[in-house]
Amino acid sequence: MDGGNMVGTTVYIAGGYGVVGSNIARHIRGIDQEIRIIVAGRNPAKGEVLAGQLGNAETAYLDLSQPDESIDLDGVDLIVAALQDPMDKLLHLAVEKGIAHIGITKLADEITPLMVAVLKSPPKRPIVPLGHSQAGVMMVVAQKVAEQFSRIDSIELAGLFDENDPMGPMTLNDAEGFINRALIRESGRWLWVDATKNTRSIRLSDGTVLEGGPMSLLDVPGLASATGAPNIRFDFIVGPSLGLKSNQQPSQDLYIDIEGILKSGSKEKLRTVVSDPKGQAHLTALGVLLSIERILGTDGLPAASGGIHLPETLLIVDKAIARLEQFGVGISTYAYQEQTIQ
Repeated sequence: MDGGNMVGTTVYIAGGYGVVGSNIARHIRGIDQEIRIIVAGRNPAKGEVLAGQLGNAETAYLDLSQPDESIDLDGVDLIVAALQDPMDKLLHLAVEKGIAHIGITKLADEITPLMVAVLKSPPKRPIVPLGHSQAGVMMVVAQKVAEQFSRIDSIELAGLFDENDPMGPMTLNDAEGFINRALIRESGRWLWVDATKNTRSIRLSDGTVLEGGPMSLLDVPGLASATGAPNIRFDFIVGPSLGLKSNQQPSQDLYIDIEGILKSGSKEKLRTVVSDPKGQAHLTALGVLLSIERILGTDGLPAASGGIHLPETLLIVDKAIARLEQFGVGISTYAYQEQTIQ
């Protein structure tokens, strides 16, 4: 899976020995042996085994509650923030020092400070907020499916999170904070709604019906811009995954339902199921890897230019989907006949 020779390139992963961060590090090493990787956190000793397994890697101390001077970013080309950075310290340091930056935690209602900051100081390197489902995976797949339509009337997205996944308890704990006020698009209007009062019943591919609540992921405004669809929402659902139901390890499952007029002229609703048999952290890290490859140019194309980028503007859809499938992610699309939910 060699994506190109990047001798001298350094990627700094904040939270690098955590569940998602360690997957990101392994994915990087899977596509390039030459990239130097720094896994950073408050307890560097916890990352030493990982660094040894990766090769050409080291640990670093990082405590975001400490002054900026304690964060050593000398020689770093790209920061990946695989943790919460409530004061945007790493983001501001990236802009100040001309370092590329990827963050994976910003929701739609948290993006304004970033936009204001970069308007004041335009970034010399790419800044990529991946506050999307699985760090942009759903976004690129939905864009690909949308290519089959001449007009899109609605896009209904859902992410199923399995409590048995290694990230399950962490995700459910975080859900208490991010499932409250949600951004949805309804009849062309943007609405901020109470997630607990605007739930949706979602029928899964095996006929199971689960109740989901909307979230303010960046997929919603991103797909509105990309497709012009007047009705868009993303819902968070919890239940047994396709992998678990098949007596395998928990998978990460995403559902994309797009309804409208196909280019053939017929009215249709297509459902796409994205399933990663290796689970939530593996798929999220793959989403990050897609942006890393574009930022550094390890995909054989010129490295991305400076400024703010999103998956829908940064990634080349066909190449991104091919990469996902190369890593074992299943993607299937079929005509979906909605059944009456009792």
